[in-house]
Amino acid sequence: MEWIGAITAGLMSALGVWMMLDRHLMRVVLGIAVLGNAINLGVLTAGRYSGSEAAFTFAGEGALDAANPLPQALVLTAIVIGFALFVFALSVLKRTHELHGDKDTDGVSQVTEEPAPDEDAEQGHGQSQGGRE
Repeated sequence: MEWIGAITAGLMSALGVWMMLDRHLMRVVLGIAVLGNAINLGVLTAGRYSGSEAAFTFAGEGALDAANPLPQALVLTAIVIGFALFVFALSVLKRTHELHGDKDTDGVSQVTEEPAPDEDAEQGHGQSQGGRE
């Protein structure tokens, strides 16, 4: 069963990297999410998730074939962090689309490399940022 998880993690990693190399920003964000889930699956697979007994035991008992709880705890934490990263990346993508109207990496790079506008030209001469002199 572990080999199915390992092959799936490898295929998901390849898909995530392929999506991150695209020019469309939405595919880049989805590629990051897929790659994060592939890493979670790889950690879970490497941690031997198939055990016949629970990871905890009572006093005086010993577990011979217990599931390893550490990878499960790490993956659970990584899922929460990965979801927060995905939501943050979607909000940055939404704001980028609102500001620049383009979801292509070349268009956004071109806009971000332009020099910043002069503040005096935008606000008028002799006025500060608050509108008072």
